[in-house]
Amino acid sequence: MISYQVKNSTALITLNRSEKRNALNPELVKAIKEKIEIAQADVEVKSIIITGAGKSFCAGADLGYLNTIKDYSAIENENDSESLADMFLSIYNCSKPTIAAVNGAAIAGGCGLASVCDFIVAHPEESKFGYSEVKIGFIPAIVSIFLIKKIGEGRAKQLLLSGEIINGTAAYKIGLVNYVAENVVESAFELSEKLNTNSIESMVMTKRMINTISNMDVKSAVDYCLRLNVLSRSTKDFEEGIKKFLNK
Repeated sequence: MISYQVKNSTALITLNRSEKRNALNPELVKAIKEKIEIAQADVEVKSIIITGAGKSFCAGADLGYLNTIKDYSAIENENDSESLADMFLSIYNCSKPTIAAVNGAAIAGGCGLASVCDFIVAHPEESKFGYSEVKIGFIPAIVSIFLIKKIGEGRAKQLLLSGEIINGTAAYKIGLVNYVAENVVESAFELSEKLNTNSIESMVMTKRMINTISNMDVKSAVDYCLRLNVLSRSTKDFEEGIKKFLNK
């Protein structure tokens, strides 16, 4: 269902349900969260890439799974939604940089999976992004939070209300995609190699800072960052980094 390997300090998590277009079901949701936690705990891992086997990244919810949840009770729906939210949050809150290498369709929950990553590398034409929930009487509830954070309310409304499917080039133009490339996994590894040369401690603190201040008013954010700035100056990485810079 999922393959996991570590190469040059980068963990590669591959959704491996190509016959189902790597669609989400409870087992896959749980497996993704488990692999993220493994990579998070591994001191040798400095960055994480998520991609899909075959021609799709993740085509949203599995059809069999959708057929099941239509008969769920309110409690079952709440528990299932909590599991999905926990998976998204495990990626969003991961202290290590995360990269979605989008090789094909990233639809609905699959688009949400890409959106919670720090970076998206996508094929310009073969990758597809969109939130089709409104077309089947559903709402893109959990995934909308991360999309709005990534591209803003106006652009998010355009995608969420229309159900429009766009390719990687169009997604790049609205800021959803960071990089377009013909070979997305190769380009994702090139990006991870650059990230892996940075101070891990600094990247961890920077991610935590961004996640925290995005929910604050300006004054609270400045006060928080002031204290964080003081803390960062006391780290060993900062001391060694300054020495290297001054001795160039």
